[in-house]
Amino acid sequence: MPRNVKQAYQKGTRSMDGKPGKNYWQNSARYTITLTCTPPNRTIQGSEEITYINNSPDTLSFLTFKLFLNSHRQGAIRQQPVSSDYMTSGIKIDRYAENNVNRMWRDANTTVQRMPLTKPLMPHDSVKLSFDWHYDISVESNREGKLDSTTFYLAYFYPRIAVRDDYYGWDTMPFTEAQEFYSDFNDYVMNVKVPANFIVWSTGNLQNASEVLQPTFAKRLTESMQTDSVIHVATAKDVAARNVTAQQASNVWRWTATNIPDIALCISDQYVWDASSIVVDKKTGRRSSVQAAFKDNANDFHHMVDFGRHSLDWFSNNWPGIPYPYPKTTIVQGFADMEYPMMVNDSPTPDLNFSRFVAEHEIAHTWFPFYMGTNETRYGFMDEGWATALEHLIMQADLGKEKAIANFKLFRVDNWIKDPSAEQDLPIITPSNILSGAALGNNEYGKAALGYLAVKDLLGDELFKKGLHEFMNRWNGKHPTPWDMFFSFNSGSGKDLNWFWNNWYFSNNYIDFAIQNVTNSPTQSVITLQNIGGYVAPVDVVVTFADGTKETFHQTPGIWQANQKQATLKLPIKKKVQSVALEGGIFMDADETNNSWKAK
Repeated sequence: MPRNVKQAYQKGTRSMDGKPGKNYWQNSARYTITLTCTPPNRTIQGSEEITYINNSPDTLSFLTFKLFLNSHRQGAIRQQPVSSDYMTSGIKIDRYAENNVNRMWRDANTTVQRMPLTKPLMPHDSVKLSFDWHYDISVESNREGKLDSTTFYLAYFYPRIAVRDDYYGWDTMPFTEAQEFYSDFNDYVMNVKVPANFIVWSTGNLQNASEVLQPTFAKRLTESMQTDSVIHVATAKDVAARNVTAQQASNVWRWTATNIPDIALCISDQYVWDASSIVVDKKTGRRSSVQAAFKDNANDFHHMVDFGRHSLDWFSNNWPGIPYPYPKTTIVQGFADMEYPMMVNDSPTPDLNFSRFVAEHEIAHTWFPFYMGTNETRYGFMDEGWATALEHLIMQADLGKEKAIANFKLFRVDNWIKDPSAEQDLPIITPSNILSGAALGNNEYGKAALGYLAVKDLLGDELFKKGLHEFMNRWNGKHPTPWDMFFSFNSGSGKDLNWFWNNWYFSNNYIDFAIQNVTNSPTQSVITLQNIGGYVAPVDVVVTFADGTKETFHQTPGIWQANQKQATLKLPIKKKVQSVALEGGIFMDADETNNSWKAK
Protein backbone atom coordinates (compact mmCIF):
# COMPACT_ATOMS: atom_id res chain seq x y z
CA MET A 1 0.00 0.00 0.00
CA PRO A 2 1.50 3.37 -0.99
CA ARG A 3 2.31 5.81 1.80
CA ASN A 4 -0.37 8.32 0.79
CA VAL A 5 -3.06 5.61 0.85
CA LYS A 6 -1.84 4.44 4.27
CA GLN A 7 -2.19 8.01 5.52
CA ALA A 8 -5.83 8.10 4.39
CA TYR A 9 -6.55 5.08 6.60
CA GLN A 10 -4.64 6.68 9.46
CA LYS A 11 -6.65 9.91 9.10
CA GLY A 12 -9.92 7.97 9.18
CA THR A 13 -11.11 9.02 5.72
CA ARG A 14 -10.99 5.33 4.80
CA SER A 15 -11.39 2.23 6.93
CA MET A 16 -9.47 -1.05 6.88
CA ASP A 17 -12.77 -2.94 6.79
CA GLY A 18 -13.35 -1.42 3.36
CA LYS A 19 -15.97 1.14 4.36
CA PRO A 20 -15.66 4.89 3.87
CA GLY A 21 -14.07 6.16 7.07
CA LYS A 22 -15.84 8.31 9.64
CA ASN A 23 -13.87 11.29 8.29
CA TYR A 24 -14.49 10.56 4.60
CA TRP A 25 -15.23 13.60 2.42
CA GLN A 26 -15.40 14.55 -1.22
CA ASN A 27 -15.94 17.82 -3.01
CA SER A 28 -18.56 18.58 -5.63
CA ALA A 29 -19.83 21.34 -7.89
CA ARG A 30 -22.88 22.65 -9.70
CA TYR A 31 -22.38 23.56 -13.36
CA THR A 32 -24.67 25.68 -15.51
CA ILE A 33 -23.39 25.55 -19.08
CA THR A 34 -24.60 27.31 -22.22
CA LEU A 35 -23.28 26.29 -25.62
CA THR A 36 -23.82 27.76 -29.07
CA CYS A 37 -23.13 25.47 -32.02
CA THR A 38 -23.76 26.39 -35.65
CA PRO A 39 -22.47 23.60 -37.94
CA PRO A 40 -20.79 23.50 -40.37
CA ASN A 41 -18.99 26.29 -38.47
CA ARG A 42 -16.57 24.34 -36.23
CA THR A 43 -16.34 27.01 -33.53
CA ILE A 44 -18.17 26.15 -30.31
CA GLN A 45 -19.00 29.09 -28.03
CA GLY A 46 -19.54 28.38 -24.35
CA SER A 47 -20.20 30.03 -21.02
CA GLU A 48 -20.61 28.47 -17.61
CA GLU A 49 -21.26 29.22 -13.97
CA ILE A 50 -19.70 26.90 -11.38
CA THR A 51 -20.45 26.70 -7.69
CA TYR A 52 -17.64 24.66 -6.14
CA ILE A 53 -18.19 23.26 -2.66
CA ASN A 54 -15.22 22.50 -0.41
CA ASN A 55 -16.33 19.63 1.81
CA SER A 56 -12.78 18.92 2.93
CA PRO A 57 -11.28 19.98 6.29
CA ASP A 58 -8.66 22.01 4.40
CA THR A 59 -8.44 25.68 3.46
CA LEU A 60 -7.80 25.98 -0.27
CA SER A 61 -5.58 28.75 -1.57
CA PHE A 62 -5.88 27.71 -5.21
CA LEU A 63 -7.98 25.60 -7.56
CA THR A 64 -6.86 23.15 -10.24
CA PHE A 65 -8.71 23.10 -13.57
CA LYS A 66 -8.85 20.54 -16.36
CA LEU A 67 -8.90 21.74 -19.98
CA PHE A 68 -8.92 18.41 -21.79
CA LEU A 69 -9.25 19.81 -25.29
CA ASN A 70 -5.87 21.50 -25.03
CA SER A 71 -4.61 18.02 -25.92
CA HIS A 72 -5.26 19.14 -29.52
CA ARG A 73 -2.72 21.95 -29.27
CA GLN A 74 0.80 22.08 -30.62
CA GLY A 75 3.18 21.18 -27.81
CA ALA A 76 0.65 19.30 -25.68
CA ILE A 77 1.76 16.05 -24.02
CA ARG A 78 0.67 12.98 -25.99
CA GLN A 79 1.58 9.29 -26.06
CA GLN A 80 1.08 8.85 -29.79
CA PRO A 81 1.46 10.84 -33.01
CA VAL A 82 -1.57 12.64 -34.43
CA SER A 83 -2.52 14.02 -37.83
CA SER A 84 -2.87 17.67 -38.75
CA ASP A 85 -6.67 17.21 -38.79
CA TYR A 86 -6.50 16.40 -35.09
CA MET A 87 -4.70 19.63 -34.26
CA THR A 88 -6.57 22.76 -33.14
CA SER A 89 -5.80 25.83 -31.07
CA GLY A 90 -7.42 24.20 -28.04
CA ILE A 91 -9.71 25.93 -25.57
CA LYS A 92 -9.49 29.71 -25.49
CA ILE A 93 -10.65 31.27 -22.22
CA ASP A 94 -12.27 34.61 -23.07
CA ARG A 95 -13.31 35.52 -19.53
CA TYR A 96 -12.74 34.08 -16.06
CA ALA A 97 -14.35 35.43 -12.89
CA GLU A 98 -14.18 34.50 -9.22
CA ASN A 99 -17.19 35.55 -7.12
CA ASN A 100 -18.27 37.91 -9.94
CA VAL A 101 -14.86 39.63 -10.15
CA ASN A 102 -13.02 39.20 -13.44
CA ARG A 103 -9.57 37.64 -13.20
CA MET A 104 -6.67 37.33 -15.63
CA TRP A 105 -6.35 33.87 -17.16
CA ARG A 106 -2.93 32.73 -18.34
CA ASP A 107 -3.19 30.86 -21.64
CA ALA A 108 -1.13 27.64 -21.78
CA ASN A 109 -0.80 24.44 -23.79
CA THR A 110 -1.39 22.24 -20.77
CA THR A 111 -4.54 20.25 -20.03
CA VAL A 112 -4.12 21.02 -16.31
CA GLN A 113 -4.01 24.57 -14.99
CA ARG A 114 -3.69 25.94 -11.47
CA MET A 115 -5.30 29.25 -10.47
CA PRO A 116 -4.74 31.01 -7.14
CA LEU A 117 -7.83 32.23 -5.32
CA THR A 118 -8.05 35.88 -4.31
CA LYS A 119 -9.70 34.75 -1.08
CA PRO A 120 -8.96 31.33 0.48
CA LEU A 121 -11.82 28.85 0.29
CA MET A 122 -12.57 27.71 3.82
CA PRO A 123 -13.75 24.22 4.79
CA HIS A 124 -17.46 23.67 4.06
CA ASP A 125 -17.66 26.91 2.11
CA SER A 126 -18.17 27.47 -1.62
CA VAL A 127 -16.88 29.71 -4.37
CA LYS A 128 -18.65 30.91 -7.51
CA LEU A 129 -16.72 30.87 -10.75
CA SER A 130 -17.62 31.76 -14.31
CA PHE A 131 -16.06 31.21 -17.71
CA ASP A 132 -16.63 32.33 -21.25
CA TRP A 133 -14.68 30.22 -23.72
CA HIS A 134 -14.57 28.95 -27.26
CA TYR A 135 -12.84 26.23 -29.23
CA ASP A 136 -12.77 24.77 -32.72
CA ILE A 137 -13.93 21.18 -32.87
CA SER A 138 -11.30 18.95 -34.49
CA VAL A 139 -11.77 17.82 -38.08
CA GLU A 140 -10.55 14.34 -37.14
CA SER A 141 -12.95 12.74 -34.72
CA ASN A 142 -11.81 10.39 -32.00
CA ARG A 143 -13.43 10.48 -28.57
CA GLU A 144 -14.91 13.80 -29.64
CA GLY A 145 -14.86 15.89 -32.77
CA LYS A 146 -16.47 16.32 -36.15
CA LEU A 147 -18.39 13.19 -37.25
CA ASP A 148 -19.39 14.68 -40.59
CA SER A 149 -19.96 18.15 -42.05
CA THR A 150 -22.92 18.93 -39.77
CA THR A 151 -22.67 16.26 -37.07
CA PHE A 152 -20.51 16.99 -34.04
CA TYR A 153 -19.77 14.92 -30.94
CA LEU A 154 -18.88 17.09 -27.95
CA ALA A 155 -17.06 15.60 -24.97
CA TYR A 156 -14.62 17.07 -22.40
CA PHE A 157 -15.60 20.42 -23.91
CA TYR A 158 -15.97 22.61 -20.82
CA PRO A 159 -13.47 23.95 -18.26
CA ARG A 160 -13.90 21.92 -15.09
CA ILE A 161 -12.46 21.76 -11.63
CA ALA A 162 -10.19 18.78 -11.09
CA VAL A 163 -10.84 16.19 -8.40
CA ARG A 164 -9.29 16.90 -5.06
CA ASP A 165 -9.40 13.77 -2.90
CA ASP A 166 -8.29 12.63 0.53
CA TYR A 167 -5.24 10.60 -0.52
CA TYR A 168 -3.67 12.33 -3.56
CA GLY A 169 -4.90 15.87 -3.11
CA TRP A 170 -5.41 17.64 -6.45
CA ASP A 171 -5.53 15.43 -9.53
CA THR A 172 -2.83 17.00 -11.70
CA MET A 173 -2.49 14.21 -14.26
CA PRO A 174 -2.27 15.59 -17.82
CA PHE A 175 -4.68 14.19 -20.39
CA THR A 176 -2.58 12.23 -22.91
CA GLU A 177 -5.34 10.50 -24.93
CA ALA A 178 -4.16 7.12 -23.56
CA GLN A 179 -5.40 7.01 -19.98
CA GLU A 180 -8.93 8.02 -19.19
CA PHE A 181 -10.59 10.11 -16.49
CA TYR A 182 -11.25 10.93 -12.86
CA SER A 183 -14.22 13.14 -12.06
CA ASP A 184 -16.25 14.39 -9.11
CA PHE A 185 -19.98 13.83 -8.89
CA ASN A 186 -21.63 17.08 -9.95
CA ASP A 187 -25.00 18.54 -10.90
CA TYR A 188 -25.42 19.96 -14.39
CA VAL A 189 -27.78 22.29 -16.19
CA MET A 190 -26.94 22.57 -19.86
CA ASN A 191 -28.44 24.78 -22.55
CA VAL A 192 -27.46 23.97 -26.14
CA LYS A 193 -28.34 26.57 -28.78
CA VAL A 194 -28.40 25.18 -32.33
CA PRO A 195 -30.04 26.23 -35.60
CA ALA A 196 -33.45 24.90 -36.58
CA ASN A 197 -33.49 21.30 -37.84
CA PHE A 198 -30.60 20.28 -35.60
CA ILE A 199 -31.35 17.60 -32.99
CA VAL A 200 -29.38 17.36 -29.76
CA TRP A 201 -28.78 14.15 -27.81
CA SER A 202 -27.11 14.52 -24.44
CA THR A 203 -26.37 13.19 -21.00
CA GLY A 204 -29.29 13.98 -18.72
CA ASN A 205 -33.00 14.62 -19.10
CA LEU A 206 -34.37 16.85 -21.84
CA GLN A 207 -36.47 19.47 -20.07
CA ASN A 208 -38.20 21.18 -22.98
CA ALA A 209 -39.03 18.63 -25.65
CA SER A 210 -42.32 20.39 -26.42
CA GLU A 211 -40.45 23.64 -27.13
CA VAL A 212 -37.73 22.30 -29.43
CA LEU A 213 -39.63 19.50 -31.21
CA GLN A 214 -42.71 19.64 -33.37
CA PRO A 215 -45.71 18.07 -31.56
CA THR A 216 -45.62 14.81 -33.55
CA PHE A 217 -42.00 14.13 -32.62
CA ALA A 218 -42.33 15.26 -29.01
CA LYS A 219 -45.24 12.81 -28.69
CA ARG A 220 -43.21 9.97 -30.19
CA LEU A 221 -40.37 10.66 -27.75
CA THR A 222 -42.79 10.66 -24.81
CA GLU A 223 -44.37 7.39 -26.00
CA SER A 224 -40.93 5.75 -26.27
CA MET A 225 -40.33 6.32 -22.56
CA GLN A 226 -43.10 3.89 -21.61
CA THR A 227 -42.89 1.10 -24.18
CA ASP A 228 -40.80 -1.95 -24.99
CA SER A 229 -41.35 -1.32 -28.70
CA VAL A 230 -38.88 0.65 -30.80
CA ILE A 231 -40.33 4.03 -31.77
CA HIS A 232 -38.87 5.77 -34.81
CA VAL A 233 -38.88 9.24 -33.32
CA ALA A 234 -37.42 10.79 -36.47
CA THR A 235 -36.99 8.76 -39.65
CA ALA A 236 -34.77 9.51 -42.62
CA LYS A 237 -37.82 10.90 -44.41
CA ASP A 238 -38.62 13.15 -41.43
CA VAL A 239 -35.06 14.43 -41.22
CA ALA A 240 -34.91 15.08 -44.96
CA ALA A 241 -38.20 17.02 -44.78
CA ARG A 242 -36.56 19.28 -42.17
CA ASN A 243 -39.65 19.54 -40.00
CA VAL A 244 -38.61 17.66 -36.85
CA THR A 245 -37.67 20.65 -34.71
CA ALA A 246 -39.43 23.90 -33.96
CA GLN A 247 -39.14 26.10 -37.04
CA GLN A 248 -37.42 29.18 -35.71
CA ALA A 249 -33.95 30.52 -36.39
CA SER A 250 -32.49 28.61 -33.44
CA ASN A 251 -33.64 26.35 -30.62
CA VAL A 252 -32.23 26.05 -27.13
CA TRP A 253 -32.28 22.47 -25.86
CA ARG A 254 -32.26 22.32 -22.04
CA TRP A 255 -30.84 19.35 -20.18
CA THR A 256 -30.32 18.50 -16.50
CA ALA A 257 -28.33 15.75 -14.81
CA THR A 258 -27.62 15.27 -11.12
CA ASN A 259 -24.89 13.50 -9.17
CA ILE A 260 -23.02 12.45 -12.28
CA PRO A 261 -19.33 12.62 -13.19
CA ASP A 262 -19.51 14.14 -16.68
CA ILE A 263 -21.68 15.11 -19.65
CA ALA A 264 -21.41 14.67 -23.41
CA LEU A 265 -23.63 15.44 -26.38
CA CYS A 266 -24.14 15.01 -30.11
CA ILE A 267 -25.73 17.47 -32.54
CA SER A 268 -26.81 16.69 -36.09
CA ASP A 269 -29.24 17.62 -38.83
CA GLN A 270 -28.59 14.30 -40.61
CA TYR A 271 -29.00 11.58 -37.98
CA VAL A 272 -32.20 9.60 -37.55
CA TRP A 273 -33.56 8.92 -34.06
CA ASP A 274 -34.85 5.65 -32.58
CA ALA A 275 -36.01 5.19 -28.99
CA SER A 276 -37.60 2.73 -26.60
CA SER A 277 -37.33 1.88 -22.92
CA ILE A 278 -36.87 -1.05 -20.56
CA VAL A 279 -37.76 -1.80 -16.94
CA VAL A 280 -34.38 -1.75 -15.18
CA ASP A 281 -35.65 -2.13 -11.61
CA LYS A 282 -38.27 -4.84 -11.37
CA LYS A 283 -38.95 -4.09 -7.69
CA THR A 284 -40.07 -0.53 -8.38
CA GLY A 285 -41.02 -0.81 -12.07
CA ARG A 286 -38.59 2.02 -12.92
CA ARG A 287 -37.89 2.36 -16.64
CA SER A 288 -34.90 3.78 -18.44
CA SER A 289 -34.98 5.20 -21.94
CA VAL A 290 -32.76 3.69 -24.65
CA GLN A 291 -32.10 5.89 -27.68
CA ALA A 292 -29.95 5.76 -30.80
CA ALA A 293 -28.77 8.50 -33.18
CA PHE A 294 -27.24 7.47 -36.49
CA LYS A 295 -27.12 7.75 -40.25
CA ASP A 296 -29.89 5.78 -41.87
CA ASN A 297 -27.39 3.72 -43.93
CA ALA A 298 -25.67 2.34 -40.79
CA ASN A 299 -27.46 -1.02 -40.81
CA ASP A 300 -26.25 -2.21 -37.41
CA PHE A 301 -27.55 0.95 -35.73
CA HIS A 302 -31.09 0.03 -36.73
CA HIS A 303 -30.64 -2.75 -34.13
CA MET A 304 -28.92 -0.55 -31.56
CA VAL A 305 -31.92 0.30 -29.40
CA ASP A 306 -32.63 -3.42 -29.02
CA PHE A 307 -28.97 -4.03 -28.19
CA GLY A 308 -29.16 -1.27 -25.59
CA ARG A 309 -32.40 -2.58 -24.08
CA HIS A 310 -30.90 -6.05 -23.78
CA SER A 311 -27.74 -4.65 -22.15
CA LEU A 312 -29.61 -2.62 -19.54
CA ASP A 313 -31.90 -5.53 -18.75
CA TRP A 314 -29.15 -8.15 -18.48
CA PHE A 315 -26.66 -6.06 -16.50
CA SER A 316 -29.38 -4.85 -14.13
CA ASN A 317 -30.66 -8.33 -13.34
CA ASN A 318 -27.60 -10.58 -13.65
CA TRP A 319 -24.12 -9.08 -13.36
CA PRO A 320 -23.43 -6.76 -11.69
CA GLY A 321 -27.07 -7.16 -10.66
CA ILE A 322 -27.47 -3.50 -9.65
CA PRO A 323 -30.34 -1.73 -11.50
CA TYR A 324 -29.13 0.64 -14.20
CA PRO A 325 -28.79 3.88 -12.21
CA TYR A 326 -29.66 6.49 -14.84
CA PRO A 327 -32.87 7.55 -16.60
CA LYS A 328 -31.55 6.83 -20.09
CA THR A 329 -28.73 5.89 -22.41
CA THR A 330 -28.09 7.12 -25.96
CA ILE A 331 -25.91 5.24 -28.43
CA VAL A 332 -24.46 7.53 -31.10
CA GLN A 333 -22.85 6.53 -34.38
CA GLY A 334 -19.33 7.89 -34.16
CA PHE A 335 -15.74 6.68 -34.22
CA ALA A 336 -14.33 6.16 -30.77
CA ASP A 337 -16.07 3.12 -29.22
CA MET A 338 -16.08 5.14 -26.02
CA GLU A 339 -18.32 5.49 -22.98
CA TYR A 340 -19.73 8.59 -21.28
CA PRO A 341 -22.42 8.95 -18.61
CA MET A 342 -25.70 8.05 -20.36
CA MET A 343 -23.93 8.21 -23.75
CA VAL A 344 -22.01 5.84 -26.02
CA ASN A 345 -19.94 6.88 -29.05
CA ASP A 346 -19.64 3.75 -31.23
CA SER A 347 -18.41 3.10 -34.74
CA PRO A 348 -20.64 1.16 -37.16
CA THR A 349 -19.72 -2.36 -38.27
CA PRO A 350 -21.35 -4.90 -40.62
CA ASP A 351 -20.97 -7.65 -37.99
CA LEU A 352 -24.04 -7.43 -35.74
CA ASN A 353 -22.55 -9.62 -33.03
CA PHE A 354 -19.44 -7.43 -32.87
CA SER A 355 -21.55 -4.28 -32.90
CA ARG A 356 -23.56 -5.57 -29.94
CA PHE A 357 -20.35 -6.66 -28.18
CA VAL A 358 -18.88 -3.15 -28.38
CA ALA A 359 -22.13 -1.49 -27.23
CA GLU A 360 -22.38 -3.89 -24.30
CA HIS A 361 -18.83 -3.15 -23.19
CA GLU A 362 -19.40 0.61 -23.28
CA ILE A 363 -22.75 0.36 -21.48
CA ALA A 364 -21.09 -1.83 -18.82
CA HIS A 365 -18.95 1.21 -18.03
CA THR A 366 -22.07 2.82 -16.58
CA TRP A 367 -21.38 0.87 -13.39
CA PHE A 368 -17.57 1.13 -13.62
CA PRO A 369 -16.44 3.93 -13.48
CA PHE A 370 -19.48 6.25 -13.58
CA TYR A 371 -21.64 4.79 -10.81
CA MET A 372 -18.59 3.88 -8.74
CA GLY A 373 -16.43 6.99 -9.23
CA THR A 374 -13.14 5.14 -9.64
CA ASN A 375 -9.91 6.82 -10.71
CA GLU A 376 -9.49 5.64 -14.30
CA THR A 377 -6.31 7.67 -14.75
CA ARG A 378 -4.35 5.85 -12.05
CA TYR A 379 -6.28 2.61 -11.60
CA GLY A 380 -7.84 1.85 -14.97
CA PHE A 381 -8.17 -1.82 -14.05
CA MET A 382 -11.02 -0.81 -11.72
CA ASP A 383 -13.18 0.15 -14.68
CA GLU A 384 -11.84 -1.46 -17.85
CA GLY A 385 -11.25 -4.74 -16.04
CA TRP A 386 -14.79 -4.83 -14.69
CA ALA A 387 -16.32 -3.80 -18.03
CA THR A 388 -14.30 -6.56 -19.71
CA ALA A 389 -15.44 -9.16 -17.17
CA LEU A 390 -19.07 -8.05 -17.59
CA GLU A 391 -18.63 -8.11 -21.37
CA HIS A 392 -17.58 -11.79 -21.14
CA LEU A 393 -20.48 -12.72 -18.87
CA ILE A 394 -23.14 -11.13 -21.06
CA MET A 395 -21.53 -12.61 -24.17
CA GLN A 396 -22.04 -16.08 -22.73
CA ALA A 397 -25.76 -15.27 -22.55
CA ASP A 398 -25.70 -13.86 -26.09
CA LEU A 399 -23.57 -16.36 -27.98
CA GLY A 400 -23.10 -19.35 -25.70
CA LYS A 401 -20.15 -20.27 -23.50
CA GLU A 402 -17.97 -21.77 -26.24
CA LYS A 403 -18.12 -18.72 -28.55
CA ALA A 404 -17.73 -16.30 -25.64
CA ILE A 405 -14.59 -18.11 -24.50
CA ALA A 406 -13.16 -18.05 -28.04
CA ASN A 407 -13.82 -14.30 -28.37
CA PHE A 408 -12.35 -13.52 -24.95
CA LYS A 409 -9.20 -15.48 -25.74
CA LEU A 410 -8.85 -13.75 -29.11
CA PHE A 411 -9.52 -10.17 -28.00
CA ARG A 412 -8.36 -10.10 -24.37
CA VAL A 413 -5.78 -12.79 -23.58
CA ASP A 414 -3.96 -14.10 -26.64
CA ASN A 415 -1.49 -11.24 -27.14
CA TRP A 416 -0.54 -11.15 -23.48
CA ILE A 417 -0.02 -14.84 -22.76
CA LYS A 418 1.95 -15.52 -25.95
CA ASP A 419 4.37 -12.61 -25.50
CA PRO A 420 7.03 -13.16 -22.78
CA SER A 421 8.46 -9.62 -22.94
CA ALA A 422 8.93 -7.70 -19.70
CA GLU A 423 6.17 -5.13 -20.07
CA GLN A 424 3.54 -7.87 -20.40
CA ASP A 425 3.82 -9.00 -16.78
CA LEU A 426 3.98 -5.80 -14.75
CA PRO A 427 1.76 -5.88 -11.62
CA ILE A 428 -1.81 -4.80 -12.35
CA ILE A 429 -1.66 -2.39 -9.39
CA THR A 430 1.01 -0.34 -11.23
CA PRO A 431 -0.53 3.12 -11.71
CA SER A 432 -1.92 3.42 -15.24
CA ASN A 433 -0.65 6.96 -15.70
CA ILE A 434 2.96 5.74 -15.92
CA LEU A 435 2.19 2.99 -18.44
CA SER A 436 1.61 2.79 -22.17
CA GLY A 437 1.34 0.19 -24.89
CA ALA A 438 0.99 -3.49 -23.99
CA ALA A 439 1.56 -2.91 -20.28
CA LEU A 440 -1.33 -0.46 -20.09
CA GLY A 441 -3.74 -2.47 -22.24
CA ASN A 442 -3.12 -5.85 -20.64
CA ASN A 443 -3.22 -4.59 -17.06
CA GLU A 444 -6.44 -2.63 -17.54
CA TYR A 445 -8.40 -5.11 -19.65
CA GLY A 446 -7.59 -8.80 -19.96
CA LYS A 447 -5.45 -9.50 -16.91
CA ALA A 448 -7.68 -7.52 -14.54
CA ALA A 449 -10.84 -9.15 -15.93
CA LEU A 450 -9.32 -12.60 -15.52
CA GLY A 451 -8.60 -11.75 -11.89
CA TYR A 452 -12.22 -10.76 -11.24
CA LEU A 453 -13.50 -13.88 -13.01
CA ALA A 454 -11.03 -16.03 -11.09
CA VAL A 455 -12.28 -14.74 -7.73
CA LYS A 456 -15.84 -15.37 -8.96
CA ASP A 457 -14.80 -18.96 -9.62
CA LEU A 458 -13.10 -19.16 -6.23
CA LEU A 459 -16.06 -17.86 -4.22
CA GLY A 460 -18.96 -19.16 -6.26
CA ASP A 461 -21.69 -16.90 -7.58
CA GLU A 462 -23.51 -16.29 -4.29
CA LEU A 463 -20.51 -15.17 -2.24
CA PHE A 464 -19.02 -13.30 -5.19
CA LYS A 465 -22.21 -11.29 -5.60
CA LYS A 466 -22.23 -10.52 -1.87
CA GLY A 467 -18.69 -9.17 -2.12
CA LEU A 468 -19.40 -7.23 -5.30
CA HIS A 469 -22.59 -5.68 -3.95
CA GLU A 470 -20.92 -4.83 -0.64
CA PHE A 471 -18.29 -2.89 -2.57
CA MET A 472 -20.79 -1.20 -4.87
CA ASN A 473 -23.31 -0.29 -2.18
CA ARG A 474 -20.60 1.22 0.02
CA TRP A 475 -18.78 3.20 -2.63
CA ASN A 476 -21.18 4.21 -5.41
CA GLY A 477 -21.09 7.97 -5.84
CA LYS A 478 -17.73 8.13 -4.06
CA HIS A 479 -14.06 7.61 -4.91
CA PRO A 480 -12.89 4.09 -3.95
CA THR A 481 -9.27 2.98 -4.18
CA PRO A 482 -8.26 -0.58 -5.11
CA TRP A 483 -7.72 -1.29 -1.41
CA ASP A 484 -11.27 -0.19 -0.60
CA MET A 485 -12.45 -2.65 -3.24
CA PHE A 486 -10.33 -5.53 -1.98
CA PHE A 487 -11.29 -4.97 1.68
CA SER A 488 -14.98 -4.64 0.79
CA PHE A 489 -14.89 -7.95 -1.07
CA ASN A 490 -13.26 -9.57 1.96
CA SER A 491 -15.97 -8.17 4.21
CA GLY A 492 -18.89 -8.93 1.91
CA SER A 493 -17.82 -12.49 1.17
CA GLY A 494 -16.74 -13.21 4.73
CA LYS A 495 -13.40 -14.49 3.39
CA ASP A 496 -9.85 -13.24 3.84
CA LEU A 497 -8.90 -12.95 0.17
CA ASN A 498 -5.68 -11.01 0.69
CA TRP A 499 -3.66 -14.02 -0.47
CA PHE A 500 -5.58 -13.90 -3.76
CA TRP A 501 -5.40 -10.12 -4.25
CA ASN A 502 -1.64 -10.14 -3.58
CA ASN A 503 -1.12 -13.01 -5.99
CA TRP A 504 -3.14 -11.56 -8.84
CA TYR A 505 -2.90 -7.77 -8.61
CA PHE A 506 0.44 -7.12 -6.88
CA SER A 507 2.71 -9.61 -8.63
CA ASN A 508 4.57 -10.16 -11.90
CA ASN A 509 2.81 -13.51 -12.33
CA TYR A 510 1.31 -15.05 -15.45
CA ILE A 511 -0.57 -18.32 -16.09
CA ASP A 512 1.50 -21.45 -16.63
CA PHE A 513 0.59 -24.75 -14.99
CA ALA A 514 2.29 -28.12 -15.51
CA ILE A 515 1.43 -31.69 -14.63
CA GLN A 516 4.36 -32.79 -12.49
CA ASN A 517 3.28 -36.29 -11.53
CA VAL A 518 0.32 -38.68 -11.78
CA THR A 519 -0.20 -41.75 -9.60
CA ASN A 520 -3.24 -43.94 -10.07
CA SER A 521 -4.99 -46.58 -8.02
CA PRO A 522 -8.29 -48.36 -8.75
CA THR A 523 -10.20 -45.67 -6.79
CA GLN A 524 -8.07 -42.53 -6.94
CA SER A 525 -5.91 -40.49 -9.27
CA VAL A 526 -3.34 -38.40 -7.41
CA ILE A 527 -2.14 -35.53 -9.60
CA THR A 528 0.58 -33.06 -8.65
CA LEU A 529 0.40 -29.70 -10.41
CA GLN A 530 3.21 -27.17 -10.56
CA ASN A 531 2.43 -23.45 -10.79
CA ILE A 532 5.27 -22.18 -12.96
CA GLY A 533 3.76 -18.80 -13.88
CA GLY A 534 2.50 -17.99 -10.40
CA TYR A 535 -1.09 -16.86 -11.03
CA VAL A 536 -3.71 -18.78 -9.05
CA ALA A 537 -6.17 -19.46 -11.85
CA PRO A 538 -8.96 -22.02 -12.17
CA VAL A 539 -8.26 -25.06 -14.31
CA ASP A 540 -10.14 -28.10 -15.61
CA VAL A 541 -8.46 -31.47 -15.18
CA VAL A 542 -9.73 -33.73 -17.97
CA VAL A 543 -9.22 -37.43 -17.29
CA THR A 544 -9.55 -39.84 -20.19
CA PHE A 545 -10.12 -43.46 -19.24
CA ALA A 546 -8.99 -46.63 -21.01
CA ASP A 547 -12.48 -47.18 -22.41
CA GLY A 548 -12.36 -43.78 -24.16
CA THR A 549 -14.75 -41.97 -21.81
CA LYS A 550 -13.79 -38.66 -20.20
CA GLU A 551 -14.52 -36.87 -16.94
CA THR A 552 -13.75 -33.25 -16.16
CA PHE A 553 -12.78 -32.22 -12.63
CA HIS A 554 -13.01 -28.44 -12.22
CA GLN A 555 -10.47 -26.89 -9.85
CA THR A 556 -10.98 -23.40 -8.43
CA PRO A 557 -8.06 -21.12 -7.53
CA GLY A 558 -8.53 -22.41 -3.98
CA ILE A 559 -6.23 -25.36 -4.75
CA TRP A 560 -3.32 -22.90 -4.55
CA GLN A 561 -4.20 -21.17 -1.27
CA ALA A 562 -1.98 -23.34 0.94
CA ASN A 563 0.89 -23.53 -1.50
CA GLN A 564 0.97 -21.22 -4.53
CA LYS A 565 3.75 -23.22 -6.20
CA GLN A 566 2.38 -26.74 -6.00
CA ALA A 567 -0.98 -28.46 -5.54
CA THR A 568 -1.84 -32.11 -5.08
CA LEU A 569 -5.24 -33.27 -6.31
CA LYS A 570 -6.91 -36.50 -5.22
CA LEU A 571 -9.59 -37.34 -7.75
CA PRO A 572 -12.07 -40.19 -7.23
CA ILE A 573 -12.11 -42.62 -10.15
CA LYS A 574 -13.64 -46.01 -10.98
CA LYS A 575 -11.85 -46.83 -14.22
CA LYS A 576 -8.31 -47.21 -15.49
CA VAL A 577 -6.76 -43.85 -16.41
CA GLN A 578 -5.33 -43.51 -19.91
CA SER A 579 -4.38 -39.80 -19.89
CA VAL A 580 -4.73 -36.50 -18.02
CA ALA A 581 -4.84 -33.01 -19.55
CA LEU A 582 -5.27 -29.44 -18.29
CA GLU A 583 -7.71 -27.04 -19.96
CA GLY A 584 -7.98 -23.41 -18.88
CA GLY A 585 -10.60 -21.92 -21.20
CA ILE A 586 -10.17 -18.14 -20.97
CA PHE A 587 -7.34 -18.74 -18.50
CA MET A 588 -4.86 -19.49 -21.27
CA ASP A 589 -1.63 -21.29 -20.37
CA ALA A 590 1.66 -19.84 -21.58
CA ASP A 591 3.22 -23.26 -22.22
CA GLU A 592 0.82 -26.07 -23.08
CA THR A 593 3.53 -28.65 -23.77
CA ASN A 594 3.56 -29.68 -20.10
CA ASN A 595 -0.24 -29.79 -19.68
CA SER A 596 -0.74 -33.48 -20.44
CA TRP A 597 0.21 -36.91 -19.15
CA LYS A 598 -0.24 -40.35 -20.72
CA ALA A 599 -0.06 -43.76 -19.10
CA LYS A 600 2.85 -45.86 -20.26
